[in-house]
Order: sequence, then C-alpha cells, then structure tokens
Amino acid sequence: MQQIIRKISFLTLFITTLLYSNAQVIVTSPAYPTPDQSVTITFNADQGNAALAGYSGDIYAHTGVITSESTSASDWKYVVTEWGENTPGTQLSNISGDEWELTISPSIVDYYGVPQDETILQLAFVFRNEDGSIVGRAADGGDIYANVYSNPYEITWNAPSTSQIYSPGDIIDVDAVSLAAESMELSVNGAVVETANSTNLTYSFEATLSGINELVLNVTAPDSTYADTLEIVVRESTTTAALPSANLKDGINYIDDNTVTLVLYAPFKDFVFVNGSFSDWQLLPENQMYRTPDENRYWITLDNLTAGEEYAFQYIVDGEITIADPYTDKILDPWNDSYITESTYPNLMPYPTGDAEGIVSTFQTAQTPYNWQVENFTRPANEDLVIYELLVRDFVAAHDYQTLIDTINYLKNLGVNAIELMPVSEFEGNSSWGYNPSFYFAPDKYYGTKDDLKEFIDVCHQNGIAVILDMVLNHSYGQSPLVQLYFDPSAGDYGQPTPENPWYNETSPNPTYYWGFDFDHESPETKEFVNRVTTYWLDEYKFDGFRFDFTKGFTNTPGEGWSYDQSRIDILKDIADTIWNAAPGAYVILEHLTENSEEKILAEYGMLLWGNMNYSYLEASMGYITNSDFSGISYKNRSWNAPHLVGYMESHDEERMMFKNITYGNNTAVYDITQEEIALRRAELSTLFFLTVPGPKMIWQFGEMGYDYSIDYDCRVCEKPIRWDYLEEDGRRHLYNFYSQVIELRNSSDLYQTTNFNMDVGGDVKIITLEHNGEKTIIFGNFDVETQTYTPNLSGFANWYSFFEGGTEISGDTTFTLEPGQYRLLTTNMTTTPEWPNFPEARNVYITGDTEQGSTLTANYDYFDLNGDAEGSTEFQWYVSDDASGSGKRPISGATEQDLVLTRSAGDKYLSVVVKPVAQGTEYQTGLPAESGMFGPVNTSLSVQENEKSLPIIYPNPVSGDQLLSIKNVEQYQNIQIVNGAGQILNSFKIEGQKSINIDFTQYQQGFYFIKLQGTEHTVVEKIVKTP
Repeated sequence: MQQIIRKISFLTLFITTLLYSNAQVIVTSPAYPTPDQSVTITFNADQGNAALAGYSGDIYAHTGVITSESTSASDWKYVVTEWGENTPGTQLSNISGDEWELTISPSIVDYYGVPQDETILQLAFVFRNEDGSIVGRAADGGDIYANVYSNPYEITWNAPSTSQIYSPGDIIDVDAVSLAAESMELSVNGAVVETANSTNLTYSFEATLSGINELVLNVTAPDSTYADTLEIVVRESTTTAALPSANLKDGINYIDDNTVTLVLYAPFKDFVFVNGSFSDWQLLPENQMYRTPDENRYWITLDNLTAGEEYAFQYIVDGEITIADPYTDKILDPWNDSYITESTYPNLMPYPTGDAEGIVSTFQTAQTPYNWQVENFTRPANEDLVIYELLVRDFVAAHDYQTLIDTINYLKNLGVNAIELMPVSEFEGNSSWGYNPSFYFAPDKYYGTKDDLKEFIDVCHQNGIAVILDMVLNHSYGQSPLVQLYFDPSAGDYGQPTPENPWYNETSPNPTYYWGFDFDHESPETKEFVNRVTTYWLDEYKFDGFRFDFTKGFTNTPGEGWSYDQSRIDILKDIADTIWNAAPGAYVILEHLTENSEEKILAEYGMLLWGNMNYSYLEASMGYITNSDFSGISYKNRSWNAPHLVGYMESHDEERMMFKNITYGNNTAVYDITQEEIALRRAELSTLFFLTVPGPKMIWQFGEMGYDYSIDYDCRVCEKPIRWDYLEEDGRRHLYNFYSQVIELRNSSDLYQTTNFNMDVGGDVKIITLEHNGEKTIIFGNFDVETQTYTPNLSGFANWYSFFEGGTEISGDTTFTLEPGQYRLLTTNMTTTPEWPNFPEARNVYITGDTEQGSTLTANYDYFDLNGDAEGSTEFQWYVSDDASGSGKRPISGATEQDLVLTRSAGDKYLSVVVKPVAQGTEYQTGLPAESGMFGPVNTSLSVQENEKSLPIIYPNPVSGDQLLSIKNVEQYQNIQIVNGAGQILNSFKIEGQKSINIDFTQYQQGFYFIKLQGTEHTVVEKIVKTP
C-alpha cells in the first residue's frame, strides 16, 4: 500500500475550505467533474452575498481556473473574458427564479484552453450583470470555486479544512473523494470509524481531543491501494494570563536576540493562533495565544529564535480571519513583491508561497541599528519653510531612496529647506500616490529598504533640509488588518467595518468626501493608534513632522465637513500635543481646507495649514485678470495672527501651471502665452509674486522647471513622465535659476517675513509692498497681455535700486512701461544681487519717422542685458492696425527689418513694431518680445476711390528671372526710385512725359524692394517681390 502523509499547502487547504463554503452558491453536474468532461454549473443567485437575487436581466460568468501553476487561490489562470466583456459562451440561462445555469463544454480543458502539462485544480467564478455593476460572490465577498478531479488516484479532501481551527464540541465533517476507489476506510486518531464501497466517503464526529487529530483514509482501487493523512487542530480553551510585562505594547516586542513577544489587540474575539516560519508553518497547539484578563489582548512569547534571522508570520483569529500584525515594520505581499527589483530592495525575503495566503508580517531580532550622522537636527522656523512636495515614483525613474539621495544637491541648490514625501508607508499595490494605506509602521518596499529611507533623511539633515511625511489617517483600505479584524463583506456596497470595530466607523459621517474605510477619531483605540503612528516615525526615522491628509474628516460630526467643528479642533490639538511632546517644534501641517474661523484657531495653536491658491495663480499666469486675485496667499488676508499658512500654486492634487499656460493661455497678435518661451516667463512672473509673500510656501515637484504635463495625463494618479532633461533647455533652466534666486532673496533679509506688507493684486498690474526695520521693497508686474504703465510711490526713502537690473539706481519719479509679463523689484537695500544668466531685454520701444507714404520709419529701443552680453541679431516684426486701439492688428508680410518704408497700403492705418532682443552669448540669447506704441495714422493725399484711374499699375508682381517690370499710368509723376528693404536707393529714373516704363530687374537679387513714384502733389510707394 502506498501511504501518503503530506504537509498540505495553504493553497490546497484553501481549496478544501472553499468547496464547502461555496456548496450552496454553485452546484456542479457531474458532482466530481474531470478536466476532459463537460460540466454544468448551477448558480443560486440568492445564496452567497445574494447581490443578484431577484435580478431579471442577463447574467454573465467571469471565470478562470486555479491550476498547478497558481501561486494562490486568487491567482486565476486562463480567464475566459476581460471584465465587462459579454459573450454567448459566458452567459447564463435562467432556469427559474434565482436559479441560473452555465454549461462548460466541450470539456473543461477546451473551454479554458489549459495546456495538457498543467493540472486543473478548481474552476473559479464570480457572476455579474451586463455592465458589472452588480456582482454575485461568496458569502464572505470572495470568489466562488468548484473542485476539478484531475487524477482518479488522488484523494481529495472536500472536508475538513486543515486551515480551520476547531473548538472542543465542534462537529467535524469529513468528505473525501477518490474516483478510482472501490472502497475506502477512514481512521480518526488510530481508530477505524467509517468505511464506504464507493468513490466518496462522508463522516461526522465531535471534536473531543484537543491538539492534533490525525485522519487517515485508506483506499482500495482495482489495481492498487493508497492512503492519505490529514492533520487538524482542535484548540484548547483559551488560557487567561496577564501580559508578562507592563512595558509590552501591541505588536512585536523584542525581548532579546532570541525572544519575541507578540501582542494583538482583539476584543470580542474568542481565540487567536500565530502561525509562521518559526514553526515551519505548521499550525500547532502551542501556537495558541494567551488572552489577558480584560479579554482585549492576545499574546505569545516565541523563544529559541535564531538571532538576526528574519521570520514571517500571521495571526489566525477565531479560525476564520488571517491577518498580518498591524504594527509590523515590513510585510510580504503575494501580489506585488515579485515586481520589486533586486536593485531597489536587495535580498528581499521571498513570499512563503504555498504556506500562507494574503499579506504576511515579519520580525527580525538582533538587527543592526542605523548609524545616524545627524542626531539632533535644527529645523527651519515655520515661517521660513520652503517645502518641496514630491512623489518618489514620479521624481526618479528608479523610484528608490538611493537614487533620491542623488537629487539632494539639486534641491539644495534650488534653495528649498524642507522636502515633503507623499505617503511612503505601505499602501495597496506598488505604483500609487500612497493615499490607500494598509500598514502604518512599514515603509513601502517599492521605494527601498527602511535603512535607505533613514539614510535619505540623514543626508537631507546634513544638507540643512527637513523631511516631512505625508500621513493618511482619515481612512484605510481593505488590506489593513485593523479593517479585516472586524469586517462584514456583505454590508454596504463593498463591505464595511462591523459595529465592534474599535478603530473605524461603519460608514463615514461625511456623505460627500470619503474614501476607503473611515477612522473613528472619537474612539480611544484610534487615538492611541494615531499617537503610536506619529511617535514611531518621529523616533525611529527622525522625520521632522507630518502633513496630514484630509483632516477635515477627523470628526464624527455628520456633514461635508465645511462648518466649524469644536470636536475636530479638540482631536487635532490632542494629536499635535502628542507630536510636540515627542519632538518639540515638529511640523504639524493640515490639509484642512475648511471654515476660516476654525483654521484660524488651529493656526494660532501652532499648526500649519495648506493654503490652496492654484486657481487664482493659474488665472493670473494665463493672463485672465477677472479671477486672478491671489491675495488669499497671505495669512493676513485671512485675519490670522500667525504666519502659518502653507501657500501653494501647485500641489500633487492640482493642475500644473505650465500645462494651463500652453493650453489655455491668453494672447494678442504679438503676445501669445501658449508659446513655450512666453509661458515659462509667465511662470517666473507668478513665482516672484508667490515666494516673496511672507509665510511658509510649498512647491510641487518640477514646477521649478515648468512641468507641462497635465495632472490627468493618462489618468489622475497614473505615472507621469520624468523630465530631468528639461535642464538642457535655456528657458526651463532659467526658471529653475529664477526660483533659486528668489528663494535666496527671501532668505537674505527679515523683510520677507515682515508683518508690515500689503498686496494689491486684483488688477492688471499687481503690487506687493514690504517694509521692515527701515527697509522697503516694492514688487510690481504686468499680468495682462497688453502693455501697461505703473508709477510706484518711492517717497520716504532716498535710494532705490532695481534688483533685476543688477542694482541699477532708480529715481523717485519714474514711470515704468511694463510689457506683458514684465516685472520689477525695487528695494532700498540690495541684500543680494542676481547671479544667474538672464535673457536680454528690449526697453522703451518707440517709432520715429514721418507719417507720409514713402517715408522710412525706424524702430528705436534700449537694449539691456544683465549678463553684459553684446547685442546680436535682434529680430523685428512690423504690424498694421485699423485704429489706434489696435483693432485688426496683423503682421506686415516681410516687414522684419528695423526700418520700414511706408507704402500706399498703409494709408489711414496705424503701425507698431515688436522687437525681440537677441544677445551674442551662447545661452539665454533671445528675450521676450516688446512692442512699441501705435504710430499713425499714415497720411495719404491720394484717395483710392477718387483717383482709381490715375494710380500706377505695376506688373508682374512678383517679378522673376529675366522678366521686365512694367509700370503704367506714370505720366503724373516726375521721378521713380528703386529702394531695397533697408531703405537704400538702388536706382533712379526721370519720367519725361511717358505713360509707361519698363525696368530691367535681372540685376537685382531675390528679395523684396520698393518702387517709389514721386509727383508734385503726392508720392506712391509699392512693394515688389523678386523671385528666382
């Protein structure tokens, strides 16, 4: 006889469990289908979660198989259709009422397309309506399975489940199948209890013997005998024992290099086992945990551990719930760890496939502590903060801390003094913003090891940069063990926490803004948990504070969260007090965005609050003035007494300024914000009026280089292109340098943290005035798309200097002409000077010349280059308009020289010229266009309507090759001149009574020329184009 005594894999155990749990949901015909058979599935829609009970529309199966290649019960193979794809082969037929039927044919193998060398273990199903909005599942919200019997000589235990822990007095059902059997004999703990002369044996017995119970099934087949052994655990009554030390905390407690005590908070539960690699994943009676006298906690001490070895483990609660430790600092994830590379996380412990299901926690004694280089970091003052918000995933392509360390010099040179990391504690999946948290004490492995994170923080501190952690304590998602411990999968639309859950509300009190499962911040357990979380990251990782996501939700007060809420204030004060007790001066930043009177109280208590001014700043940057008042960036504008408003133009959650500029920017005929070079300079303008406002500020990653991909590129939370190559472009590199210089200016004087400042930012020209200790600065800029003028009030101070002109002294009665997007910063004290290469400027552009036809007009301007570069080939473009206001403004074709000869077509029109300065340097060569005022109207003494017959006729035009240029109706003129585009006279002819004249144009090169006919009463000028 072949005796099989096997350690059954977790997958096999899970399959056994699911067959019985799904017995009423689906029925197979035949009862024991083999891979080469057709099988009919009967689905009882009123069973399981009963989501499709009473449904009268079409029902479809979403189905695949569990095979020998599956790594877990959720690892479906050969799924027949994509989700939502409706096909005849997956459509069920209604038999009657809630009874539906699906035929899988011609065979299971053929229907799913499974290769012959792969063993089919189970059929896997969920059932759905046409659009997938209603889904029928098992009663626990899981998938539905049916066993497949691939080997007739294999014994399949449909029951009992070895993953189940039985209690004394439980009735244990045995159901075993072997399709080759002629007879079967079942022994329990050495005694024969049942026989059967068939392929199926069933038996039930009461659990009376605690510990390991051994079931042996002997099978006789026509040509052989074989056996299989199953071991099940019957628990003892839970032993009550106090914690062995008052110093033990919930979670993993390291006693010494060989001993760990595990503590799980689980009130209302009957018993808990711990299972893991320390027992070779054998579920043993000695793995049962003690319960404290108050019946709230379970604990166990594991000794004889190997020092320095990493162990994996899970808790099994009431024999039904398997969870990882909520306080573990590292998890193993069966779905995502395989996508984490060796370079990101070297020597990652492999997931215990076949032994565990779901998330697994770990512990390791005798760990080598990280050697901190900076033990006591001096944090920048709240009001001095310039925070850089970044998402590791979208900032460096390697998405790891080691690569992030390489960018610290870039950020230091930019001038930021704090980095805010978007959530890095374990979240669901790998690629995420991180606002779907699951484990609050474990750094997400997708970004690297915990020591890599500590090194990043340490290097930041060495460079004077604080590190702030974005923390999500408004909600969790379904992978959280705190959710799973008390969860009803059949409640609500997606399951919800039960009333007994110590940490979560059953449903969110906020019907408008809610995500995942809502923390109950009134609960003592939640308060204790939040305090553990915050102090852990401050102590273990030396984070300098937190940005808390959606603190508007830290309340049980019903409503959307906008109104003043004293209970929420009290909760947040308690959290802040705990943080400041653990780390005095640590930052507490709230994404609160609620009623100002509440934010004022929190700010004046010492907390910082996000100030979202994205909309107004972007309107201003795009050149739309109506909604461009961004005075809300000032804490004084909100009547706060403390400068605790963290203002921002962009964040992870808001649209990007450059994207809006180049997509929706305002424009005129000569100034178009959608052009990249102008869009970047508009970003400079906005930045100047952002960073110079007193109070802490926040920059979103790559905003300093004009990142121009929409927040919705691919999708809102999808991965975004990483564009370090922006630094190779002059305009974007200049924006980075501009940010750096303005931050340096901000840090150079207490003036930029004064309380004596004023913002007048509602109009075209926006003004900020700051005054402090005998020093004053006036910042003004033109946010319009038309030229504006501004005369600043410079009284009261003898000396004024223009910062962006290298300290040029300014007289007290200066009126400034500001081109669109142009700005000035005037100060009484040059604490620093610009040290970066700048673009040239054309200033004071105006036109000289007569308004008579035939006259030559000249574009005049002052060339300025802060770098001292000589002027290069500056560009010109002349425009013609219908009136002095610029109506119908359009470029004059070919008019791209500094001089312009007036032609008849300009009669009664107005002219302007745009000068684009160009320097001789190797970078930052081309400045922004500057336009003159209107010149005109151009005089004409010859009315086209009244003198049509006397006008000269010139043809052909263009004139090409060796053609002659003919001019008729010349008898009223005395002289003809040929003038080039630069205004030089190339030839001249006398007219002595002729009515027409021919001119040989073969001697002139390709280009444009002017024919000037001079008479006693008037002159006519016509443009001629010479082509090859």
